[in-house]
Amino acid sequence: MLFAYVQDLDPLGYQPASTVVAALPVLVLFYLLVGRRWLASWAGVAGAATAIVVAWAVYKMPLEQASWSFVYGAAFGLMPIGWTVFAAMLLYNVTVETGQFAVIRRSIGGLSGDARVQAVLIGFAFGAFMEGAAGAGSPVAICGAMLVGLGVPPFRAAVLCLIANTSPVCYGGLGVPILTLGQVTGIDPATISVMCGHQLPLLSCLVPLYMVRCMCGWRDTLAVWPALVVGGGSFALFQYTFATMHRWVPGLYIWPLTDIGGGLFSLVSLALFLKFVWKPRDEWRFPVDAANGIPKPAQTAPHDPHAEAAVEEAKRLLDSSFRNPHAEIPLTARSVAVAWSPFLVMAAFLAAAGVVRGEETKAKRALEAGPLHTYYEVEVPTLHKQVERADRLLPPGATGDARREAAVFKFPWVTAPGSAVFVAALVSMAFLRMNGRQVAGVFRKTAVQMKIPIPTIALMLGLSYVTKYAGIDATLGVAFAGTGVMYPFFAAMLGWLGVFLTGTDAGSNALFGSLQKITATEVWNAHGAVGTGAIPLTLEQTQVLVCTANSTGGVMGKMIDAQSICVATAGTNQLGKEADIFKAVIWHSVFLACVVGALTALQAFVPPFTAMVPHP
Repeated sequence: MLFAYVQDLDPLGYQPASTVVAALPVLVLFYLLVGRRWLASWAGVAGAATAIVVAWAVYKMPLEQASWSFVYGAAFGLMPIGWTVFAAMLLYNVTVETGQFAVIRRSIGGLSGDARVQAVLIGFAFGAFMEGAAGAGSPVAICGAMLVGLGVPPFRAAVLCLIANTSPVCYGGLGVPILTLGQVTGIDPATISVMCGHQLPLLSCLVPLYMVRCMCGWRDTLAVWPALVVGGGSFALFQYTFATMHRWVPGLYIWPLTDIGGGLFSLVSLALFLKFVWKPRDEWRFPVDAANGIPKPAQTAPHDPHAEAAVEEAKRLLDSSFRNPHAEIPLTARSVAVAWSPFLVMAAFLAAAGVVRGEETKAKRALEAGPLHTYYEVEVPTLHKQVERADRLLPPGATGDARREAAVFKFPWVTAPGSAVFVAALVSMAFLRMNGRQVAGVFRKTAVQMKIPIPTIALMLGLSYVTKYAGIDATLGVAFAGTGVMYPFFAAMLGWLGVFLTGTDAGSNALFGSLQKITATEVWNAHGAVGTGAIPLTLEQTQVLVCTANSTGGVMGKMIDAQSICVATAGTNQLGKEADIFKAVIWHSVFLACVVGALTALQAFVPPFTAMVPHP
């Protein structure tokens, strides 16, 4: 039997050297992703292996415990995270295979002829819906192609869709980034959702304005201010409501639906506003000239595994979405209602799962249904209560089990968002009368699409859990705490870097979530109620704010990660222009990340903004 492993935050006896060694897993990941252009999954393997070696050889963690730490994290990456991502993409593919997505796309494309309004409708509102329902690059690929088809220059369409795919990303894939952040930090995802709901709506009001300003001058931008207010404002209102609903109606956990519902609410609100209340005085369009036409594809795709994988995925999405044999289904009230029905069914099942989860929370245990329980828990061998945190990471007076880390894998087969969405997909298959060949094809297509994203998520979480249980992230946290009261700003920038590295907000949360919590604790101990008093929040509030900033700041890095850039070029038929698009969006990305950092700093220090930080 293994004895408890006690973390040592300075295993080399010299803090700068220990910090450098602790950074090796992230540095290896960065080098392979950015310098060598490896696929994220292979870079994840190397990063995780480096973490295990550092934990064993430098931190003296028994190899068996380090290995089980990786297995524990990877298992969570598969269930519920990977399961949720798979089910969301499966439901989306059902709508594509049956022609219903083509109906949705066409019904939105004909709402306005003004390019500024189309950017808000398609790039922002519909893109948010796509991010919540499927993610995995689909918003940028499909919305970019839709805008090009409506006359937006390809290069500009790519830039607009990359900017638009920011504020909705926290709730992408049915809230997978928030679920991930909750797991690695130990903070209730519902509390993180509330904090997101107190930050993201402000950004959701800004992004449509920012997008349109990137299309034209201030005069033309302000000419459509009513559409910007209705489109961005309605999404922000819905985003706030669904993100925080469980605080007003206990037990109603519907926050994973935030993007899907917000996108739909924004689309409907803006469509009704354009039809019955207001229209642009003059329809604004891009000048038509040869340079703005769709360029010919590059003769050779870049020899880059990131680009090749992302481009192939974008081609699959576009081929199925725009060349579906059912694309000419007449647009009627009934056909549009049928097209949206799979997502309405999904919403109903997710709401039901949220009610079950609320009952579990009240009972503080799994519910029983005959011989079955609504979830099962398994203690991780050699790890559960066998890792003792370093003294400086513990509250004063902690003794016994309070000093040791729990390691219990929870299998929530009923309440996992993926289970509700999977059932919705099966119901939709029956309702839309799919035959056996179509059903098999949809499952096969989804498996191919997920062969890189799901293993990548599992590997990133495995890496994260090794650093968490070994104390590697704590060493880095102590170093980052040196930024002092400036750290709330830099927390958002660290999340931004994480998304740039991993390509996903969930990956960034897995990589840096635990580190953010440790750093928040260190900073609060030095500058909070027991220090200078510069931070008026409680320790728990500070942890919630800083950890959430990793996700809300990280979304701004989504527009510059390799996968998004490559999907954007494929969706707008501009293979070979990845560098040009990156240069066009990099400063937008940095600026918006700084906006999140500044907002986080205000909420950390300045009343009444501090009142926006929820208590766990």
